Amino acid sequence: MIIKNFLKNILPENLLMKYKNRKSPIARFEYDNRDSVRENIENKYNYSGELMDFFVENKDSLVHKWHHYLPIYDEFFSKYKDIKNIKFLEIGVSEGGSLQMWRKFFGKDAIIYGIDINPECEKYDGQSAQVRIGSQVDKDFLESVISEMGGVDIVLDDGSHHMKHVSKTLRYLFPHLSFGGLYMIEDLHTSYWKSYGGGLYSRNNFFRYLNRIIDDMHNWYHHGKLKEPDISNSTTSIHIYDSLVAIKKNKVFEPTHSRIV
Repeated sequence: MIIKNFLKNILPENLLMKYKNRKSPIARFEYDNRDSVRENIENKYNYSGELMDFFVENKDSLVHKWHHYLPIYDEFFSKYKDIKNIKFLEIGVSEGGSLQMWRKFFGKDAIIYGIDINPECEKYDGQSAQVRIGSQVDKDFLESVISEMGGVDIVLDDGSHHMKHVSKTLRYLFPHLSFGGLYMIEDLHTSYWKSYGGGLYSRNNFFRYLNRIIDDMHNWYHHGKLKEPDISNSTTSIHIYDSLVAIKKNKVFEPTHSRIV
């Protein structure tokens, strides 16, 4: 409160508004037609893959994506397209558009499920994917969905984006992820928003939590107590982008090195 009053007294009104807006959720859309969306993605990210076509040409269920996510999706998901019956789980169904996009991308043989806590999302069940209603932090519910799917190869967390949910869901689901699988979390700008349980200096900021896993990955060198062994023991890499994290799972081996002359 003291800092806020101090800023109010010394800052010009326009700067004060910028300060306030920086702390506020992002509310507006910058592009409102298909051509401008396509042009923005192509020009900024040099991307014109089929995912953009599925996104830009969508005319059915509403789909909402940050533009820079599309080339990241393509980079990580493309290698799974040739795997028959790939098992894909998306947390957060919203209006069903994202599941529809994934069906087009992965094809008819993919096993695609979406979960959402909102009972109204049940109406999307069977359209592009199977939809189940429940909480992303209900361990029994998650296990029942994974069992029904017959396992899971890719998890995309586009759920509540709340700090107390994101890390807990990761802890629950990562052990169920297949070796060679991928766990991706979207919209992690909420890590810096107090309304989502985060904050720049908050101990609950997801990126601070991620450091626990990173420390574990380097346990060979410091021998400290493992903090997240159920995740780190099979984490081969963590990729961080603006608001998005991708964690690869596979068998982990103690590093070795050689000297060859």
